[in-house]
Amino acid sequence: MIKIPPKLVSNLVLGGLALFALAAAAMAQQVSREQDIVNLRLGQRIRVDDGSCPAGPVKEISGAKMTPAGVLAHRKCIPRLSIKKK
Repeated sequence: MIKIPPKLVSNLVLGGLALFALAAAAMAQQVSREQDIVNLRLGQRIRVDDGSCPAGPVKEISGAKMTPAGVLAHRKCIPRLSIKKK
């Protein structure tokens, strides 16, 4: 029987949990209308597929700057990373 050191097991488990947390945070939300964005947080990125960008790219709205009134949104067209689903 192979004996695995407990420290190795705990490192693998912690590494897996960290990787899972990073992957979940890296996924951007996508909505069909800009009005569907309710709470934009600082640094958050949301893709909006409303047809306002040319064919191919999709609009990305990101929480760019903190102001006294709240988070200021920055809009730009970025390349679509996947095939559009109907």
